[in-house]
Amino acid sequence: MEYKEIIEKIKPELDKVVNFFNRELQKIRTERASPSLVEDIKVDYYGQQFSLKQLAAISIPHPREILIQPWDKSYIEEIVKALERSNIGAAPVVEKHLIRIKLPPLSEEFRKDLVRLVVEKQEQAKKTIRRWRDEAWSEIQESFRDGKIREDDKFKGKDELQDLIDEYNEKIEEMGEKKKKEIES
Repeated sequence: MEYKEIIEKIKPELDKVVNFFNRELQKIRTERASPSLVEDIKVDYYGQQFSLKQLAAISIPHPREILIQPWDKSYIEEIVKALERSNIGAAPVVEKHLIRIKLPPLSEEFRKDLVRLVVEKQEQAKKTIRRWRDEAWSEIQESFRDGKIREDDKFKGKDELQDLIDEYNEKIEEMGEKKKKEIES
């Protein structure tokens, strides 16, 4: 097995890390409302857990407002309980068959907490990328020990692997910086 094959093998895993990080960032509140703030909140309904998006339509009628329309009005009470347990920073208000959430402006302290959360998630993503790098590097070294690749290919592989890892870390860094700016503005 060539070192290039080993490197190609981890690319889909690195893409998964970036996509997961992106989804996690979407769940972090900024000044603008987004369905992703609430859609994955778990709702207990008749002893089962459902994500909110399975039980209701979620829309954004105004920049700082989330409107939730349950498919069935019997879900409303459990959805409200789940929303109150989550930490979206606003209380849900029931209006007939709808649930409305008006997001207040972010306080400076809450912004700092959100930025800390972004940094934490950024670190987790980078840690996962490092783990994939270490795994690929171990596989390249093992192939060298088994005589499947030459020594100079081993070092070329190490350099190419590091370039790839740097590229993905840069993506994570850019996404995190963009989110921090959204939170701070």
